[in-house]
Amino acid sequence: MLVNGVPGNTLSIRDRGFLYGDGVFRTLCVREGRPQHWPLHYQKLQNDCEKLGINCPDFACLSAELAGLMPAHPNAVYKMIVTRGLSVRGYAPAPDAEPTHVWDISAIPAYPDNCRTGVTLRLCALRLAAQPRLAGIKHLNRLENVLAAAECTDADEGLLLDTEGRVIEGVRSNVFLMAGDRLITPDLSRCGVAGVQRDRVIAYAREIGLSVEVRDVELAELCAADAVFLTNSVFGLWPVAQFEQCRWLDLSRTVQFQVLFEQDESWLN
Repeated sequence: MLVNGVPGNTLSIRDRGFLYGDGVFRTLCVREGRPQHWPLHYQKLQNDCEKLGINCPDFACLSAELAGLMPAHPNAVYKMIVTRGLSVRGYAPAPDAEPTHVWDISAIPAYPDNCRTGVTLRLCALRLAAQPRLAGIKHLNRLENVLAAAECTDADEGLLLDTEGRVIEGVRSNVFLMAGDRLITPDLSRCGVAGVQRDRVIAYAREIGLSVEVRDVELAELCAADAVFLTNSVFGLWPVAQFEQCRWLDLSRTVQFQVLFEQDESWLN
């Protein structure tokens, strides 16, 4: 780990990321010493920091730190965390707070073989609360996801709805439906996290001539879709084979998007 550019694994108990979850993060894979889609992750990090009023470390600084870590960890999951920094007691942030930034490194998970050929999706009982000001941001307040993940130990991924019963996302993924020549993904203006891979899939779908709809999605529409798939920057793309009593036997509709997760894209290219 690096904490503010220095090797270490400790934070002050006065750091607002620890006290209040006051910060943001992004996660990317490094494979064979190449950070996948790092510029896109940084753009998201910078955007999320801006929405919370946190000064984001500049791209050159974080890129240099990342480059310094990769020789020792050429195949790993890298998590970049930015908190508002240290604080005195109380919710109100100090106007002169200096942000803390942390690189955390862990092994790339070994997922079961079925995850490439079709996963099982389960409906979570937990419902996501609406908070438009935080919608789309990958902030450190992830307790909803923690509780939802605890429900899904018997499935590959959990599906999260909002309090009105609309489909929002997976516990750790974004959700896509295919219906004819249309690609549909839930609107995230009230809650949910807008992932880097979500943006890439939307852009690619438009390039290949699919109609893209970002809007409210009801559960019945998901079950009636021709195909359903999930995206995440660590596991890539997972086609869904089963959701509750719904099954998808033909998973070929998702193959056209696999090219996005086979491209070796990094700022080093």
